[in-house]
Amino acid sequence: MKPTILIVDDDETQRMMLKKMLVREGYDVETASGGRDALEKFRETSADVVVTDIKMPDMNGLELFHEINRLNQDTSVILMTAYGSIESAVQAMAEGASYYLTKPVEPNHLKVLIKKSLESKNLLEENRQLREEVITKYGFGQIVGHSSKMQEIYVALKKVAESDATVLLLGETGTGKELAAHAIHYNSNRKDHSFVKVSCASLPETLLESALFGHEKGAYTGADSRQIGMFEKADKGTIFLDEIGEINQNVQVKLLRFLQEKEFERVGGTQTIKVDARVIAATNTDLDKAVQELRIRKDLYYRLNVVQICMPPLRERREDILLLTEHFLEKHKDKGNGKIKSISPEVLSIFEQQDWPGNVREIENCIERAIVMGKGDVIQPSDLPAYMLSVCSPISSLSASDANSLEEVEKDLIIKALKKTGGNQVKAARSLGISRRTLQYRMGKYGISARDIKGEN
Repeated sequence: MKPTILIVDDDETQRMMLKKMLVREGYDVETASGGRDALEKFRETSADVVVTDIKMPDMNGLELFHEINRLNQDTSVILMTAYGSIESAVQAMAEGASYYLTKPVEPNHLKVLIKKSLESKNLLEENRQLREEVITKYGFGQIVGHSSKMQEIYVALKKVAESDATVLLLGETGTGKELAAHAIHYNSNRKDHSFVKVSCASLPETLLESALFGHEKGAYTGADSRQIGMFEKADKGTIFLDEIGEINQNVQVKLLRFLQEKEFERVGGTQTIKVDARVIAATNTDLDKAVQELRIRKDLYYRLNVVQICMPPLRERREDILLLTEHFLEKHKDKGNGKIKSISPEVLSIFEQQDWPGNVREIENCIERAIVMGKGDVIQPSDLPAYMLSVCSPISSLSASDANSLEEVEKDLIIKALKKTGGNQVKAARSLGISRRTLQYRMGKYGISARDIKGEN
């Protein structure tokens, strides 16, 4: 469907001139001679963009803006103002109006503002759809992703959640190993009991054994009373041993016994304690190498490695970047006092060029920072950390001829990818290393149609 533009001005000549121009641009155009007339038209048409004069007799443009904003916050309002009303237009911008331009209206300037307004509206709609997808389709627990690699992970997590098997989660820092452990627990028959997390690397070697298995009063200097360990607290539930590659030999022996017999003694105690706790372990280190270097017992490794799930790094599932971006925008948007509504296509392009060594955690931190530090209601490249911009080559920084050349190359690559896949956008996007939505955005940007893909003249 064509976008609908509503032109509001009590000057009939101005209305008709703008309507004629915008119809030639391919828009459906409605007109109104005043604010009250415009409100009736807006209720009937739900215009995508409203272009209104500020000074009108029955209801001024600022009042009209507030009414439209109340009816539909996604509709962009562009204010036309004479020089003496600029202060009012600026005030409206502060309250959420999209743009203003001074009279006499420069046609090309208005065309650019309408195009930007429609892009923002489409982005908001995509955000809403993506958030619904995150909730209903693309996730397991708090893990988000719709790539083929993540679909395989969801299948594995669901299967292992139905059993009591020991699970070893592998993957780089920030890939979501803890979220995977949570997902397994809360989709298992142990979900009504405790989920206990232990970060093995954060505890000194001298205290780790006591923290895991507890100790009796007087077991060592400072042990003034009996302490219940994490394994006992996880009885009938799940214990998650994060950074398992960092445990010392004494703890390894005790853990091996627990995995074999489901029993142990507290430090300094003689009573054998039986506990029904499921073990999920995780590490970002190479356990095979640790076994070869005798840092990890081979028999313990085999006991831990009953079911192995390897969480993929973000650079291997780039098609999830857009989905993750929208997910974290929704998660953290209140930290920016609700002013951030969307993320610009330029930022999404920058995100897709990153290798993300910190993986999902890094992209979440980046978005949270942009929400807190951002200046407008759309996250722009200027809101990102400097290191992210330095590894990219934004077209805006190139000469016009270079930019045009790059755009032609990019357009040609997109057309070739679509031809190769028979017009299948999902497969084409995957071959280009971008998301489907970014592919669609760029197809629109370059005016790529079915005729281009089929090679018709």
